[in-house]
Amino acid sequence: MRVLFYGTPVFALPTLRALLDRHTVVAVVTQPDRPAGRGQRLRPSPVKQLAAAHGLPVLQPPRLREPGWAERLRPFAPEVAVVVAFGQILPGLILDVPARGSINVHASLLPRYRGAAPIAWAIIRGERETGITTFLMDEGMDTGAIFLQRAIPIGADETAGELADRLSELGARVLLETLERLATLTPAPQDHAAATLAPRLRKEDGRLDWARPAAELAARIRGVNPWPGASTATPAGRLLIWRARVVPGAGEPGILTGSDGVLCVGAGEGLLQPIEVQPENRRTMPWESFLRGARLTPGVAFGEHARAG
Repeated sequence: MRVLFYGTPVFALPTLRALLDRHTVVAVVTQPDRPAGRGQRLRPSPVKQLAAAHGLPVLQPPRLREPGWAERLRPFAPEVAVVVAFGQILPGLILDVPARGSINVHASLLPRYRGAAPIAWAIIRGERETGITTFLMDEGMDTGAIFLQRAIPIGADETAGELADRLSELGARVLLETLERLATLTPAPQDHAAATLAPRLRKEDGRLDWARPAAELAARIRGVNPWPGASTATPAGRLLIWRARVVPGAGEPGILTGSDGVLCVGAGEGLLQPIEVQPENRRTMPWESFLRGARLTPGVAFGEHARAG
């Protein structure tokens, strides 16, 4: 099948590779190169790099809603378009370019978690299951009729980055099955009343509010790993917490306290024990190493009003 592929980040690579093995990818559409690294040099997206390695035509529209893009895509004569984490909403004229429509590979069990960050928000909100949905795109935000869905459990300690790796591979398999069965599949309308949203993450979404229950904080830490990272102020400066666990006990929210010989941070309910942390302008390290270096003792406060105890 002749496929026009839209995608940008690493998450899209397994699907593109699968299409290259089984179908004819006529062109790839990805986001423009972005500044990255200390030198802020322009860096191509992971999808562009893979497409270039295979000698595929690559288009990088700043905005597909600008006039003329449909006309540029039609000569590729795609039978179907496949969209995986592209980063722009496709307008109707673009969706109509492929003869058999445009199919999105979305990392949630729609209609739950429509939007740009479904993996992160599923973890943050304590879901135990998520999955992949393929659907026929319309002009809404993940509102099209569903072709196939496959569910997987979310690991108790799994981060958003780890879950994304698993879902990206699952997405490739479900997309191939969707294309194989396209002639016989009848897409089913979504139940819009059951929809929930998963907006793009902001840096503020990583800030820890120690008045919240420890279980909720642990879920947020997993959900914002690898970006933007869960952060809190400490007397030794701002700290990123990459991994943590809930431990039995109670303490004053945001106050460092002991529990069976281990220093934890009090939450609105329960205690949170950081495991892997990163002080400002330092490398990632074990929690115990940070405590020794920062010389923090029970009674000091964490949070926006951190102070020595």
